[in-house]
Amino acid sequence: MGRLAIIGGSGIYDIDGLEGAEWQTVDTPWGTPSDAILTGTLGGTEMAFLPRHGRGHVHSPTTVPYRANIDALKRLGVTDAISVSACGSFREEMAPGDFVMVDQFVDRTFAREKSFFGTGCVAHVSVAHPVCERLRQVALDAGRAAGITMHDGGTYLAMEGPQFSTAAESKLYRDVWNCDVIGMTNMPEAKLAREAEICYASVAMITDYDSWHPDHGSVDITDIIATLKGNGAKARDLVTGIAKVLKTDRDPCEHGCDRALEYAIMTGPDARDPDVVAKLDAVAGRVLGN
Repeated sequence: MGRLAIIGGSGIYDIDGLEGAEWQTVDTPWGTPSDAILTGTLGGTEMAFLPRHGRGHVHSPTTVPYRANIDALKRLGVTDAISVSACGSFREEMAPGDFVMVDQFVDRTFAREKSFFGTGCVAHVSVAHPVCERLRQVALDAGRAAGITMHDGGTYLAMEGPQFSTAAESKLYRDVWNCDVIGMTNMPEAKLAREAEICYASVAMITDYDSWHPDHGSVDITDIIATLKGNGAKARDLVTGIAKVLKTDRDPCEHGCDRALEYAIMTGPDARDPDVVAKLDAVAGRVLGN
């Protein structure tokens, strides 16, 4: 059995046809998640909606409890997670109101816990291809079917924030590093999803041109909010389309996302800290035997 999670702003949760809707509080050994999680069924697909910043936007990008969020989704049986987040664009053709199906990341965050593993139980997973191509393609097709302007592929620069980029940074990320969009929340979220063996895809909803564009100047939060409102309706259509395609009874991931820990645990069984192993019961129980 599988369950699809949508991680993003609360505006996309007001979806017609969500049956059995219920807000669930989930306890995790990694702390309290951003908020309760809305669960239900949409188009025959089991769903979970997680407000990344909490209802009312109470968490900054840095203080979002990423580990607790991913652990909570895993405990609810989530197998596939799609991030929906506002982003700036480094490309003229990726205009405000467009969506980009991200396929790579550059992680420039520095003040966040980025792994479930560490002293007492060490693991190294591959994030060479941090997005599940199967899930990314499903979302891309669903968006196009809904009439949304979708861009197939893009590199997401994850910055710490909460301030927006300087003009020099924006030009560096665009012209030297060849990134396509910029945001503050998909890292370490994507890395933690991989450690939890959850298929992950990222939808970047373009709200602005960051600060590199000569005709648009610095980022204006009022313009972002106005664009966000329009993007919210598109995102709801996208989610509805994805739910129609994904099956609750799904096959193993052809790209191995759901087996990412198969050979990743480096610490031998006799050397593992029992307290650390206990905290990993949901995330890594499949390989640790929790």
